[in-house]
Amino acid sequence: MDIHTHYMHLAIELAKQGKALKNAGAFGAVITKNNTIVCKVFNTVSGDADCTQHAELKAIQKACKTLQSKDLSDCILYTSCEPCMMCLGACKWANFKAIYFGASAEDAKRFGYIYSDMYYNANQNDRYQEFNMTQICASEAIDVWR
Repeated sequence: MDIHTHYMHLAIELAKQGKALKNAGAFGAVITKNNTIVCKVFNTVSGDADCTQHAELKAIQKACKTLQSKDLSDCILYTSCEPCMMCLGACKWANFKAIYFGASAEDAKRFGYIYSDMYYNANQNDRYQEFNMTQICASEAIDVWR
C-alpha cells in the first residue's frame, strides 16, 4: 500500500467514526506534512450546530494552529469526500501541495449531500488541475454512506 492510500484509509476511518456518533458526520480529513500527520478530524456540523465545521475546514483550522502558520503549502490534505465550495475556498487559501479525495461531488449528490449547481456546472478537470486534486479509494469512501 502506498502512503497516499494509507492516509486516505485513515480519513475514511475517521468518516466512519463520525458517522457512528450522534453529533458528528460521515466525513473525515487528515493533513500531513513530510509524511507525518499534522491533524486528523471528522465533520462536527451537527454536534457544534455550526454549518462550517466540515472535516476539511476543521482540519485546516487545526493544522494552522498546530503549525502556527496560515501557509500549508508543504502539506497534503486527504479527505473522504471531494471538498465542497466552502472547503475548496479554504483549500485555496491554505495553498496545499496536493489534495486526495475519496468520494466525488457526484457521489455525494447521489447520497443526499448536495453541493451548489455552480459547483456541478463548473469544469471538473480544471478544478482538479488547479487544486492538484486526485481521487483515490472511491469505493471505500462511498461505502461509509451505505
